Formats: sequence, structure tokens, C-alpha cells
Amino acid sequence: MGMIVIEPFRGSPVTEQRIEIVERKGTGHPDYLCDSLMEAVSVELCRRYRAAFGAILHHNIDKGLLAAGRVEKRFGGGRVTVPMELTIGDRATFRLGKRMIPVAAIAVDSAKAWIAKHLRFVDPRRHVKYRVVLAEGSEELTDIFARPGAVHGANDTSAAVGYYPLSPTDAAVLGLERWLNSPAFKRRFPETGEDVKVMGLRNGSDLELTVAMPLLCRFVRSEEEYFDRKRVVQGALDTFGAKLASFRSVNLQFNTLDVPGRGMHGVYLSLLGTSAEDADSGQVGRGNRVNGLISLNRPMGTEAAAGKNPVSHVGKIYNVLAHLAARKIYERVGGLREVQVLFLSRIGTPISEPQVATAQVLPLKGKLSPSQSRAAERILAAELKGIAGFCGRLSRGFYPVC
Repeated sequence: MGMIVIEPFRGSPVTEQRIEIVERKGTGHPDYLCDSLMEAVSVELCRRYRAAFGAILHHNIDKGLLAAGRVEKRFGGGRVTVPMELTIGDRATFRLGKRMIPVAAIAVDSAKAWIAKHLRFVDPRRHVKYRVVLAEGSEELTDIFARPGAVHGANDTSAAVGYYPLSPTDAAVLGLERWLNSPAFKRRFPETGEDVKVMGLRNGSDLELTVAMPLLCRFVRSEEEYFDRKRVVQGALDTFGAKLASFRSVNLQFNTLDVPGRGMHGVYLSLLGTSAEDADSGQVGRGNRVNGLISLNRPMGTEAAAGKNPVSHVGKIYNVLAHLAARKIYERVGGLREVQVLFLSRIGTPISEPQVATAQVLPLKGKLSPSQSRAAERILAAELKGIAGFCGRLSRGFYPVC
């Protein structure tokens, strides 16, 4: 096993910093779409590889681009004139011995199934074109999967970081987007689209939340009706904000680019519920971290986890595991205020043996005690020892990555 280091955290907790900025891109945001679609392809490929060969084979479906289409919109409706285009890349295994796997068909079918399940008004056959640019991997990286051992070697030298607990600002931003895209909210406000973006700014004890969420053309027949519906939704948002008891004040702004009197030019309307229809393209890795947030006051790595293979690519494995391990240390050790976990791999070394695994721990009171250090070390060691089971769950989509 690699080196495990437990050390006291020397900085101030995020809740004691005056300014905290947190963002979340929701279900219909183009970047979220790319992450989710590539991950859906990876999960299905893992299932098909296991069924055909009894093991997960080399693949990394982590290079995806959703190019925006074009639509004609009007109050009451509209039409798609140019469909969105989803490019699915990078590498996959197409055959083992004489047996072939229809990788391109699996990729497209997986993407279509995800879109049909999560985007109410996007027809995955008519509104999206698909371009598959997957190819076979290099001999050395592919050979990782043929080498003996209970766990695979790392396919990269890479670092990842995770933290816990979420701050009240984190929780507010995450909770707001999930509420806005919940089935209950969409039943109550079917005129709202899935492309939700929430930006949170905490200044001391005061929280500002800025929400972008389109209303749907088919439900809005005029500019007057748009602003009428917007006022109703704003009322629901204000009710949500009033329940956030951790803050002295909560100011929630909604669709702030709107300008009355400008017709279609002054309102945020969408035909399909996502800005990828005509306004904004998406790319893997530009969205949320694996805990669902973009928290600018927290440590963040540069690896995009979505779509990477879950048994050798540490850019995915260590990213998710770091957050999970930080949470377990926080919850099980006790007397802690904040935990950060960092993993560093060395290419070719078993993923259960990182070059270093570090927990930076901030106690609630006083200094980090020897018993707390030993308990944190035992948890990290146990997580690494059980990494094969963790990777199995990761391969089945058990842990979200965006």
C-alpha cells in the first residue's frame, strides 16, 4: 500500500471566510448534458463488456461535445430548424479475440435513452444528431486490462481531491437546483425548462442566489403571460429562500436578463428546455465536480470524471473516492469541522496503492489528537483495500459524477 499521511488543516474553514461562491449547472445545462451522456455510455459499455467477456475492457468516453442547434421560437410554440449535434469520443475496445462489440450503436442508444428519460421535450431521434469518433486505444494502455492482479494499474499519473462536509451555501445551491428540476416542481410548473443554473454568493451571513431557468414557448402565449408566470415562479423561489435558516438574509433573483417591452428579445424562452437548442454548446469537464457543485473556495482538480473507465482511470476513481473518504472520516472520527482528502497515482501502479493518500483534517476544538489521526488513517486504508468493490459499484452508475 502507498503512503498514507494524516495532517492538521492549517487554513480557515470555508464558513469563516467572508465571501463564498458556489455554482451548480442543472439537468438541462449543455455541460451537464455532456457529462451525463458520456457517463451513461460508459456505464452501458461496462455492462455489455461484463456480459460478453466477464470483465470491463479498456474505454474512456470522456471527450464529448454538444454543439448547439437552431430553433425558431415564438410565443406559443416554434420549431427546430437545425438539430443539436452530439460528438462522442475518445477510446473503446471493439473486439476481444473474434468477438465484436457494437460500440458505436451502444453509445448512440445509451445517449438517446438518457435524453428520453431526463428531457421532457427533446426528441432524441429528431432533435439530436450523433457523431461517434471512438477508436481503439493504444497497445500499452489497453494491455493494463490484460495484466494479472486483483486490481488494475493506474492508467495515468494524476491527482484528485475531495472534501466534506458541504457548507450551508453548498447545500442551498445544490438543494435549489434539485428542487427546481424535481418531478414535483415540474408538475406544479410544467412551463419551466430543465436548463437550470444556480449561482450562490454568500457575503458574511447574507446569501444571494441567481437562477437562470427558461420558460417554455408552448406554455407562454404572450409577453404579458411570460411575466405573469415569472412572478408566480418567483413567489415559489422566495418561499424556498425563506426556509434557508442558516443565513441572516436570502435574496433570490430569477432570469435577470429579462426586460419588459422587448417582446421575444427580452424574455428567456426555450422551445425544448435546454439552451443547447440554439444558444450554448456543452463540453465534458466544464460542469459540476463529482459532488454536484462548483465551489470556488474549495480545492478542485482538473480531471473530468464523466465517461472515464471505472477500473483503471484514476481521474474518475480517485475523484469520487476522495469525496467519499472525506465524508466517512468526518462522520466516523467525530470532533471534526472539515476534512480534505487527496490522492496521487503513479501510472502502472495498482490503483489500491496510490503514491500518497492524504487527509487534511480540521478539528472542532484544539489540536488533532493521535486517536483521531489513527482513526482517519484506518478509514483511508480500508477504502483503498476495498477499492475493487468500489470500482464495481462505480461501473454500475452507483455514484453520480456530476
